Amino acid sequence: MTDTSKPASPAEAKTAASPGPNRLRVDLSGQVAVVTGASQGLGRAIAEALAAAGATVALVARSAGKLADVAAGIRAGGGTAEEFPCDVSKGDEVAKVVEQVVEKLGRLDILVNNAGVTRDTLLPRMSDEEWDEVLTTNLRGPFLFMRAASRPMMQQRYGRIINVSSVSGLIGNPGQANYSASKAGLVGLTRTVSKELAGRKVTVNAVAPGFIASDMTAALGPALLDEVKKRVPAKRLGEAWEIAEAVLFLAAPSSSYITGQVLVVDGGLIG
Repeated sequence: MTDTSKPASPAEAKTAASPGPNRLRVDLSGQVAVVTGASQGLGRAIAEALAAAGATVALVARSAGKLADVAAGIRAGGGTAEEFPCDVSKGDEVAKVVEQVVEKLGRLDILVNNAGVTRDTLLPRMSDEEWDEVLTTNLRGPFLFMRAASRPMMQQRYGRIINVSSVSGLIGNPGQANYSASKAGLVGLTRTVSKELAGRKVTVNAVAPGFIASDMTAALGPALLDEVKKRVPAKRLGEAWEIAEAVLFLAAPSSSYITGQVLVVDGGLIG
């Protein structure tokens, strides 16, 4: 894979964080990608990037209505997408989706485990339900999808699995014991499964975003967001398309010798 973009001029550098077309030139024509949590935000950006690169994208989330909206947008842009409503925490639903994807679309080349939830509160006040919900969605979900998707990938001797973790899983974050534990577990799962599947030409990697502009970060309010930006050496929040580009890099055929790695995309936050 080659980055064909030209060096940015000073004017272009000032707007480098603004959304735009894919900067990486990756050809995923003929490939099929599953993206979980694809109904909004980061998952939608990832699905759109993969579709723009030529992949047929299987969109997975619980909300059929939101998935239909994402699929319509991808098709309007010339891409191909299919909707597969699913609760990622339920093993029977996950197995059925993977089976349907392979049956309907012919194969499965790329899996992006992006679905995730937060239920933030300090440890003394965290309920059993808040712990279980986050671990079930953020860690059990990827496990279920990786287990199901690994079978067709091993059979065809090709696959790319990308798990969306977080810097919170690498350094921790107050008020996120459940979320940080789930994302740290996802890193361990990524590294272990990468060793199991490498011999079948299936790579398994993770992307660990830092603070990304989203509805969640917007809810922090201007004052707290200013403090967050001061902590980030890049002095800004990341954009969803920047995470999507990192996923696109790891999904490319030319990333065949990269596996078991965590690509941190955080503006220098954790160094």
